Amino acid sequence: MEGAWVPLALTLKVALWATAIDLVLGLALAFLLARKRFFGREVLDAIATLPMVLPPTVLGYYLLVLIGRQGPIGRWLDAWFGINLIFTWQGAVIAAAIVAFPFVVRPARAAFEAVDPQLEQAARVLGLGETAVFFRVTLPLAWRGILAGLMLAFARSTGEFGATLMIAGSIPGKTQTLAIAVHDAVQAGQDDIANFLVMVTSVTCMAVLLGAGRLLRPRSVRP
Repeated sequence: MEGAWVPLALTLKVALWATAIDLVLGLALAFLLARKRFFGREVLDAIATLPMVLPPTVLGYYLLVLIGRQGPIGRWLDAWFGINLIFTWQGAVIAAAIVAFPFVVRPARAAFEAVDPQLEQAARVLGLGETAVFFRVTLPLAWRGILAGLMLAFARSTGEFGATLMIAGSIPGKTQTLAIAVHDAVQAGQDDIANFLVMVTSVTCMAVLLGAGRLLRPRSVRP
């Protein structure tokens, strides 16, 4: 049972890094989709949502094609920086970040679209630049939806299995996350370890979902 804490620690590290990546990239894309009108906007929105509906193994295959040693990105990383992402925890981070990406983009986009544009325009009239308007007006008004999306992305990252297994494999102490450890424990007949890992994963995800639900709940308007 002591070895069960190792995949838990690795899962938390992978989920935190994946959520941080989704925070930066997802927020930027969500704001772009919410505020700008341009050719191909619907296609970009569909691509951002695609990881939510594609099988994780398909996403894992796409990643292998792109960042594998023979892939265009993987070959470039290996040739110029000597970086190999296959069978590493960094590869697991990329897989988790892509799978969880829509869980940040969609709530964040809805939160940005709910912000009254007149409030942003009033801030511009008062002399604030676009960056100041975003951080002092838009972001404070949209933070609840954004935080809820980040919590959902974190929960999704902790439970990621298919794409992570294809990219990072199952190396104990190195790439074996909680979901993969549950699979390996069941295959090995280690029911006590599997039960413990399942309980930890379930409690963590339930807590995150309850918190996200409270954030997404409409605020009551007092007279």
